[in-house]
Amino acid sequence: MVYRRHSAKKLLWPKLVVLVATLVIVFFGYHWQRYNYLISTPVNSANTSETIITIKKGDNSKKIAETLQSKNLILDTDAFKMYGKLNNLDKDIKVGRFGLNQAQNIGEIYSVITSNKTRQAVVTIPEGSTIKDIDQILVDQSLIQSGEFIAATKAFKNYAKYPFLNEEEQQKLPHPLEGYLFPDTYFVDVTDYDNQALISMLLNTYKQKALDIAKGSSKSLDQTMIVASMIEKEANRDQDRPKIAGIIWKRLDESWVLGIDATLLYLKDDREIDFQDLQENSPYNTRKNAGLPPGPIANPGLASIKAAANPETTPYYFYLTSKDGEMVYATTNEEHNRNKAQYL
Repeated sequence: MVYRRHSAKKLLWPKLVVLVATLVIVFFGYHWQRYNYLISTPVNSANTSETIITIKKGDNSKKIAETLQSKNLILDTDAFKMYGKLNNLDKDIKVGRFGLNQAQNIGEIYSVITSNKTRQAVVTIPEGSTIKDIDQILVDQSLIQSGEFIAATKAFKNYAKYPFLNEEEQQKLPHPLEGYLFPDTYFVDVTDYDNQALISMLLNTYKQKALDIAKGSSKSLDQTMIVASMIEKEANRDQDRPKIAGIIWKRLDESWVLGIDATLLYLKDDREIDFQDLQENSPYNTRKNAGLPPGPIANPGLASIKAAANPETTPYYFYLTSKDGEMVYATTNEEHNRNKAQYL
């Protein structure tokens, strides 16, 4: 009979495989158990006090998880991210403002932030936005179809609540209410969104934050808001706004044409002005026609309204914006032409 001697290595190999497999199972079992605990356990089941979080466009699951943990709403950021990925929910998170509480676990939090029924849309209207711009902002938020907000401003009837607005004069404009829809960040309910309610919200904010400042001008309210809207389009920096205001008012007082291209661009869909545009006999052509355009060309922010109401007196009649964004001023047309050759 022949006996074969087995090497120690061959005898140990199956035991090592079993040991490694056991360790792997224990390792993953522990982490799976911990993961399930973290997603199913709220921070504090007794605390239902509401905490508001805002999810912005472009926020990824990592950013959102960090926000939730900083508000003490979840136990672990990695568990939050993994739950979203495993359940294909990370791509369904909505942009908006949500009310959450510490009694909600991660699964319940996801059910809130992926639902339109539980969110408030965050509508941010930058300074200098036009009614067309606001319409597009609302389209991007999936609150309206294109053109609905524009139509709502034309159909607005609640002028009696805002005596600073002349309904008859407003209805003559291409876009009624332009200039008085105050730029700010607003929160609106998605499921109950209404254009007229938003318009009232914007007008109320103007009334609260800007009306008294605009009324402090030596000019009429309409004139002040038209000039404020032009300043908003012409100036990049707050320190330049009072100087530009002074130049615009001085040119008006001395019956000069304003020569502001932004007024011509107001009714154009692109950002280009050609020779034919300059010859157009439009009331918004301030290169050809003296005086102010019929209405504001944008919704100005507070800095531009303050500048229009409190212009700075300077010797200047001309200004331009250099390629670097700096304002360059001139007293005479000859000096202005030299500035154009040098800075443009």
